[in-house]
Order: sequence, then C-alpha cells, then structure tokens
Amino acid sequence: MRLTRKRLCSFLIALYCLFSLYAAYHVFFGRRRQAPAGSPRGLRKGAVAPALERRGRDLTRCPRSPSQGVTGANAFQIRVKMQDVVSNARDLRECSWKASKSPQEQFTLESEEWNPWEGDEKNEQQYRFKTSLQVLNKSTKGKIDLSVQIWGKAAIGLYLWEHIFEGLLDPSDVTAQWREGKSIVGRTQYSFITGPAVIPGYFSVDVNNVVLILNGREKAKIFYATQWLLYAQNLVQIQKLQHLAVVLLGNEHCNNEWINPFLKRNGGFVELLFIIYDSPWINDVDVFQWPLGVATYRNFPVVEASWSMLHDERPYLCNFLGTIYENSSRQALMNILKKDGNDKLCWVSAREHWQPQETNESLKNYQDALLQSDLTLCPVGVNTECYRIYEACSYGSIPVVEDVMTAGSCGNTSVHHSAPLQLLKSMGAPFIFIKNWKELPAVLEKEKTIILQEKIERRKMLLQWYQHFKAELKMKFSNILESSFLMKNKS
Repeated sequence: MRLTRKRLCSFLIALYCLFSLYAAYHVFFGRRRQAPAGSPRGLRKGAVAPALERRGRDLTRCPRSPSQGVTGANAFQIRVKMQDVVSNARDLRECSWKASKSPQEQFTLESEEWNPWEGDEKNEQQYRFKTSLQVLNKSTKGKIDLSVQIWGKAAIGLYLWEHIFEGLLDPSDVTAQWREGKSIVGRTQYSFITGPAVIPGYFSVDVNNVVLILNGREKAKIFYATQWLLYAQNLVQIQKLQHLAVVLLGNEHCNNEWINPFLKRNGGFVELLFIIYDSPWINDVDVFQWPLGVATYRNFPVVEASWSMLHDERPYLCNFLGTIYENSSRQALMNILKKDGNDKLCWVSAREHWQPQETNESLKNYQDALLQSDLTLCPVGVNTECYRIYEACSYGSIPVVEDVMTAGSCGNTSVHHSAPLQLLKSMGAPFIFIKNWKELPAVLEKEKTIILQEKIERRKMLLQWYQHFKAELKMKFSNILESSFLMKNKS
C-alpha cells in the first residue's frame, strides 16, 4: 500500500514537472517564434514607438465634434465639418474603431493597409455625387427664369458690363478680337460678347433674348447700328429671337429719329430702349434713361477705392484737363480761374483741339489729377452730361457741374423741371451744381476752409453714393427686362 502511494505521488510530481516545463516552453520560446508576425517582442524599442507616434498622428487627423467625445486607448474628440457631413460620418466611425485598438493591433492593421469601411466609402461617394448634382440642378432651376445675351457693339457696353454689372471678360486683353463673360443678376443669366470679331451672321445666337448696345452719335455710327438692327430684325422674323432691347449712345443733341421705326410702339420689334442723354422720349415705360459713364473707349479703368484715396491730403483744390472751345463756357471758366489766381491752386491743362485717343502718359496724368484734387470742374461740352462726371466719382473728387441745358432737342423742361442730368439728380447725386462759372470763386474760397476730416467724410459719401448708383442701375435694368420679357412670354 505504501509502495502504491509512493508511486502515485511520484507520478503526480513528474506530471507537474512536465506541465511546468510545457508552460515554460510556451512562455519563453513560443512567443519568440511569433515575433516576426508583430508580437510585442518584435515591436519592442524599434517598432512600438513609431506605431504609437503614427497612431497619434492618425487620431489628430480625425474630425472633432463640438458636443461628443469618444474614448479608447487614447481619448480624442471629433469635429464635424458641416460642409461634408456624410464624409465625416465615415471618418468618425473609422477613428472610433481605430481608437479602440491597442498600439500593437493598430500597427498590424496599418501595416496591412486594411480599410474596414471600404464598401461604405464607395457607396457614400456615389451618394454625395448624386446629391450634389441634384442640389445644383434644383438651385439653378429655381433661380434662373431668363437668359439674355448682350451684344456689346459700342464702347458704352464695357461701362455696362465691367462697371455696372461688375462682370469679367475673357480674355482680359482690351485689344482681343473676341471677348465674353457671364453673370447672374436676379432671376436672369447674362452672357456678354464684344470685340471686332462679333459681326452680324458670324456667331451663334444661343438665346431667345438679346440686348444690343449701339452707338448712334453720328452718321457713320448710325449706318453701322442700322445694319445690326436689320440683322436682329431678320432673326426675329425667322423666330430665332423673341425679345430685343437696345442700349443706345444717342446723339448729343438728342436727334435720334432714325431708330424710331424700329421701336415696337411704332410697329417695329425693339421692345425696350435705354438711351443716353436727356431725351424727351423718356417715359419709364418702354424708353428709359441710361448713364453715359466713363470713357471706356479711352481705356478708363474700373477703379478700386483705397485707404490713401480716402484719407490723404490732396495737394490741389480742383482740376480741369480738357479742350477749350472758342466762345464756350469753358473759355469763361479759364478766364475766371486766371483772374483770381486760382489756376495756381488747381491742376489745369487746356488744349485747343479734341484728341479722340489717350496716350499712356496723358491717361496717367488725367488719373493723377483726379486723385490729387478735391474738386473736378465739369463744364458743359456739346451736352451737359460728360464722362468727366463719372470719372471724378471713381476717384472721390467732387464734381462741380455746370447745370445748364445745351443747344438741341434734349430735355423737356415742361415735364422734367430737373433737366438736365435728370437721372443723376433723381438718384441724389452729391455734386456741386452751379448755373454760372462766376460762382466758382466763392466755391473755391469755401473749399479752402474745409478741414481734412470733413473732406474725408465727403469722399466716403461720394464713393458710397456712386457704388449705390451703379448697383441700383444694375437691378433696375434687370428688373425691367424680366418684367417685360417674362410677362410677354406668359401672355
């Protein structure tokens, strides 16, 4: 019996020793064989730190939520980018899943480049693509009720497009044969084309509604403008065009009878006419006044207001650079300036003959004069309205306007008591209006007493008014087209 017990104890001891040896073998030798597969032993020193560092960088790239925290091996927060919620939902899931893994598991998964959300990614990309198209189509469909093409066949078209519509042209080179641009105003999408290559019959008419910008100042221009109107008339007759409006640089004496037969009220096809100068035809029903604007044909630029334009002391009281016509009020203006010695305080440069084109030097001198003068003197020419008025506004120099009617058929004082410059006055232009240049010395004497801060406030008011003036014209122009063209489409 004792021998049997002794053998049993020896057997249990031997079994215990064998189990201990087996356990020790797995502890000390079994893990060593697994090290190449990414065991802690294999990661020690050389691999664990980079893995943790990489994991830390990955987690910092995860979006953070302003209201939610996610805990794991390392706590981190998730910020949701509102502009891509669907994409970040995937990122949040992936970051949460990564955070729950140990550094060793993180390293192994990264080394295998396995993405557990690959299927979701593809589905969500397709979903985002379809959704973005639907949103784009819906927004465009909801906003655009009218498409209008503008044919800019007079320099005043650049004032409309670049200064009033604040549109861009491609290419930007002013000498290019073909230039075009696009803009949306209200419910209307506009396309603008201009340049010498825009010739009747040599370009595609992509829309049913057109605004034609023409020059009708003199006989040669009228002949060219008539050819464009006859081309547009043919398009209307073959139903390529439904609606046509015209922006016209009228004659300075307001003798524009040549366009009368083309107006719809006279049996023609021109539904709306926007005309420059104080034409007696203006009724705000189908004929509207349009501003002359700046001399774009002389490359006068779109001017951006600057700090120095507003705040710098200007060295000159006033400026006048222009042509002096014999026996004109301009000649009287020069005599008054010289008589009181104010010509020494103003930037004055007179010439005897009109020059149709500017040189780079003359344009720079003119712009410098506007920028460095508190006042810009605006005597009448053939017409009261002149480019100088709008160019002075561009530089914050107060226009001093000779407020008298010129010879010709412009204005209708029995109806419009504010003639001339009805459009500018109706929109509250903050100018200095004088009836005779004999009033100028008193204006200049008062100017000498105004402190810089008052001048700064006055410049701000002028620049803000001019910006508002252009914005109002843009909306008015577009609203008139929409009201006329869309209403006639419905009827």
